[in-house]
Amino acid sequence: MEIEIGRSKRARRVYAFDDVAVVPSRRTRDPEDVSVSWTIDAYQFSIPFLAAPMDSVVSPTTAIMMGQLGGLGVLDLEGLWTRYENPLPLLAEIRSLSAENATARMQEMYSEPIKPELVTARLAEIRAAGVTVAGALSPQRTQELYETVVAAGVDLFVIRGTTVSAEHVSKNQEPLNLKKFIYELDVPVIVGGAATYTAALHLMRTGAAGVLVGFGGGAASTTRASLGIHAPMATAVADVAGARRDYMDESGGRYVHVIADGGLGTSGDIVKAIACGADAVMLGTTLARASDAPGGGYHWGGEAHHPQLPRGKRVHVGTIAPLEEILYGPSPVADGTANLVGALRRSMATTGYSDLKEFQRVEVVVAPYRVN
Repeated sequence: MEIEIGRSKRARRVYAFDDVAVVPSRRTRDPEDVSVSWTIDAYQFSIPFLAAPMDSVVSPTTAIMMGQLGGLGVLDLEGLWTRYENPLPLLAEIRSLSAENATARMQEMYSEPIKPELVTARLAEIRAAGVTVAGALSPQRTQELYETVVAAGVDLFVIRGTTVSAEHVSKNQEPLNLKKFIYELDVPVIVGGAATYTAALHLMRTGAAGVLVGFGGGAASTTRASLGIHAPMATAVADVAGARRDYMDESGGRYVHVIADGGLGTSGDIVKAIACGADAVMLGTTLARASDAPGGGYHWGGEAHHPQLPRGKRVHVGTIAPLEEILYGPSPVADGTANLVGALRRSMATTGYSDLKEFQRVEVVVAPYRVN
């Protein structure tokens, strides 16, 4: 539905997760009978959660922990772990910085060149633990480092940016040809973010195994304030799920996974993301609250230290519980920030659905109110 903003401009009405709610049906189930497993390409996971490639969320150690707990940890291959042999003192310094000095000092830290040998070593450390190995690069760094990443034995390759398109136009440099790149690569690629039907459909046509949905929706992002760009996630996920459906018809049945990435601060948001059509979710702030997260109660993304135009900030999110309890409970709080798996199971059971694909068909209503 379009709304007239003024005589020369109309806009489409869209919805965030806070604007929608899931509705129970006539059937309920035992939560223990519900499956929350998820499969992408040849890799199966017992929970549909990916830890976002952010230094405050994923280190080699927490990537291993995430894998052992049934999810997938994605290491930021442009982060401190691939720039410094021992980044622990820098992580501690970031936690201690004043708000006034945090951005400038982080820009200095992240100006250190990425070292290919550290990319290899970090991925090898994760592989040695016997879990699925995933690493992320921005589109700008992919052509420079992807051979190192693939040679290190990555299982899933993530190309993640604030926004990623299948058609990037530049007069100054040769853009990454996603379709050619993915075709020639021997590992499945997850790419994004995308926030519209058209952008997602183009990414699916490149051969990606999964598409990340989101743009500037995280707690540490200031993209809306800096660039005026924002994608309310309920509509974005539903639009991209629509692109997935139409691409299946177009391609003769090829299924591309939709992964919500942003605006997922609570278990209720995760439930709504899957109800709107997501197959899985990528979590940043939610997992940064773990007591064993490398951020130590602070959270930041790659946009926070951009050398020319920072579009994020270091935020204090606090700590709640160890990672295992954040995922599986028991929860020490009642605000939807812990026991994420238990909450997802209970919501699915309450509405009568037995697996994630079924749950995507749950009834959703518009409930435009805020609970403070």
